[in-house]
Parts: sequence; structure tokens; C-alpha cells
Amino acid sequence: MVAQSVKTVLFASAALLPVTNLFAKRDKAVEKKQPNVIFILADDLGIGDLGCYGQQVIKTPAVDNLAATGMRFTQHYSGSTVSAPSRCALMTGKHTGHCYIRGNKGTPNEFENGHSFDFPLAAGETTVADIFKQAGYETACIGKWGLGGPHTEGEPDKHGFDYFFGYLGQADAHAYYPDCLWENNNKVILNKAVYSHDLIMDKALTFIKENKSKPFFLYLAPTIPHAELIVPEGELGGYDGLFNETPYTYNSTDGYCSQPKPRATYAAMVTRLDNGVQQVVNLLKDLGLYENTIVIFTSDNGAHAEGGNDPHFFKSTGIYRGIKRDLYEGGIRAPFIVSYPARIKPGAVTNHISAFWDFLPTVCDLTGVKKPGNIDGISFLPTLFEEKGQKKHDSLYFEFHERNGSRCLIKDNWKLIQLNVDKKEQTTWELYDLNTDPSEKQNVIDLYKNRVNSMKKIMLKARTRNENWDFISE
Repeated sequence: MVAQSVKTVLFASAALLPVTNLFAKRDKAVEKKQPNVIFILADDLGIGDLGCYGQQVIKTPAVDNLAATGMRFTQHYSGSTVSAPSRCALMTGKHTGHCYIRGNKGTPNEFENGHSFDFPLAAGETTVADIFKQAGYETACIGKWGLGGPHTEGEPDKHGFDYFFGYLGQADAHAYYPDCLWENNNKVILNKAVYSHDLIMDKALTFIKENKSKPFFLYLAPTIPHAELIVPEGELGGYDGLFNETPYTYNSTDGYCSQPKPRATYAAMVTRLDNGVQQVVNLLKDLGLYENTIVIFTSDNGAHAEGGNDPHFFKSTGIYRGIKRDLYEGGIRAPFIVSYPARIKPGAVTNHISAFWDFLPTVCDLTGVKKPGNIDGISFLPTLFEEKGQKKHDSLYFEFHERNGSRCLIKDNWKLIQLNVDKKEQTTWELYDLNTDPSEKQNVIDLYKNRVNSMKKIMLKARTRNENWDFISE
């Protein structure tokens, strides 16, 4: 089905809390001018969905312009191949062998009549927002949180965020016309009358306006283009009628809405996301904040194949094998673009190998806040500023706790993958040379036994045991 258009959003709903009363003013002025930081995290967007990474059909001029005026990373990795662990790695600077949340796991919430929210982030975890708070920033998370429900230790305000608006739970974020969203710890009743992405963008722009005179960190996490596939009626734009379509029909297993034009809708959703990026850039320019604001754009994992979407049609993963829930490159290699007009040269491109858990130490270097001692990340600030001294990862480690478990290790651009970790008798190993075979077409596991044995040892030492996320075979 195509949703009924709600043009008036009616951002004026009486149920919404007044944003201007929620941003507390600081008692003391920030002594030195710090750059604002806006981190935009798309949901299930493939690296190949953007024009600056090779997309030929879907239009993304705003993100492409971020790349043209900033720096584009060619080998950046998300935190995981699904949402919750990826966001945990981003927030805490730890990869999935060490971070507190290593998979998608729902937990019933007694305060919401047993409604399931995501496994909550522990109270003692230091987040990126905590670092920004120490540096005197106003902080907000607007969009999808996915690291803990109401009245749990995982609430955003317990992890450094002054303001939150959006979906607390990621399962709820599958609906673009939700029953409710959350503003701080208050439920905002919407009765399926508002297209959530538009409301999320409105709140993000309001936060920027309200904090234009002080340094701020905005973690903007829209749910587009995650399934379900839907846009307001009549808003497919130039994609309407452009493709041969295979209609998608609702089924109770995944719960996504029926969609007669899934290809046009997916393309329209990506372009709508891009339009939101342009709104942010335009506002920064209007407020005189553009030069001194760092804007980062990325995605939480690879492209999805849900709700009727066909990532292969748009070549959403580019040349890479795999999609969301795979540890092949298509599941974890992410677009990563950083715009900072005051410091980054236009059109810069880097092949520095980096990952989500590098963001926290980069923020520490940027703000002068001491790094926590138990993180896995390495600051990429020298790369951004084209300075000497950029440290490199010895290896990158990922683990995944669905489909019988899997894990991988990337070292010296060689990639070792173990599948069916939880079924010892069925476990298999694969090795790929990403230098010559970035599409992972040729498994060379039998040709480099010494390398495999060496990488296996590193892989097995890369994780700590965790009762919530252990592999059965260990």
C-alpha cells in the first residue's frame, strides 16, 4: 500500500513537548571555539546507493556534495552487520569482541506492558556523548536509538545526551507511521498520522537553531531507508513508473506493509534522506555555522533485502559481496564522508582503513578529552587534517550472533571468515585477499595455510567472554 500523505505534520501537535524548554543553558560559557559535530547515521543504506560511491540511478546530490567538499573514505567499516551492535561500537569505541551489545536482542519492558525493546547499554559504559559533555557541548540523539528502552539503564539521557527524540526501540522503527515516538522520557502519541522521518528532521533542525550560539553534538540517526518501504502518497518523485516492479505483499512474519512499487519507493526514500542532508547544510549556512561544523555521513551496516527491497537491482553494495547480516564486505563496508570546510580540503579521498569504533578516540583528540583506557579504536584525526602520525590498526575483528554465528578478521587486507561458529561440526573457514579480490569471489583458504593459522590465533584472542553473547562452541 501507499501511505496516506500527511502534509501538515503537523509538527504543531499538542502532544509534543516544547523543544525550546528542553535544552538547558550552560552556567559557564565555553572558553574556546570548538567545532560543532553532526554525525548522520543512515539505516541499512548500502555503500553503492550513493552517487559518490558509484550509484547511477538513485539521486543523492547533497551527500555527493559533502564528498566533493570534504573527505571520502574508501575502506571504512561499520560496527557490525546489524543495527544494535553497530551503534554500540560507534558509541563506545569498542569492536564486537569487546563491546557490551554484540547483537540484536529484544527484552520485554515491564513499564510498557511487556513491549520488547533492545538489550540496554550498561550504565558504566562511556559513550561519545559523554566525551562531548566533558568538553562542554550540548548533545542530542534524534532518530533511532536502539540501545535500551524506557526506565532502563540504556536510556539516552543516561549516556550523555541532553535531548532525545525518536524511536527508543529498533523494532518500532520498522514503521514510518508509528503509534508513538519518544521525546526524552515522555511518550509522544502520533496515532499513525505522521511520517516519522519528516518529524525527525524537523526536530534535528530545531536543535541546531536552538544551540547555534554554543558548541553542539547532534547524533542524527534517521531510519531511512530501512524497511518498511513507504513514502507519503504522491511523493515517489521522478522514480514513479521508472522501473519494472514486483509488488510486495504484507506477511505476518516480518510485518512490513505491502508495497506495489518497491523499487521506486526505495529510490525515493534514499533521495528523501539526501534531501534531509541538504536541509542540514542549508541551515548551517544560513546560521553562519557551516565553516566550523563537522558533518559526518555514514550507514550502520550494508543494504537490506527486506519488505520487497532488491539491493542487487540498484547495485546497493557496489562491487562488494553480501548484504546486511553478512560479514562479507557488502555487509560491513560503509560509506564514510567527513565535511569540515575550515580544515578539510575539498575532494579529498583516503584509503585509510577505519571503523566505527574509531569515532570515539577521534572525538577525544578533537576535544582534548582523555581517552578511556579500554577501547579498541584509533583516532583518524591526523587523516582528516592531513597531518603526520596516523596510527593504523593491526587488525579489525567482527562477530555476529545470528545464523549459527560468524566472525571475521581483517589483517593486512587479508580477510578470514568463520561461518557456523555455533555448530562445530559444520563450521567452515574462508580466506580472501582484499587487495586483489575485494569482491570476495575466490576463497583461497587452501593456498595460505601459514597465514590462516596465524590469523586464527589473532581471531580467537580478539574477543572477551560475555554471558549474553557467547558462542556455544566455546
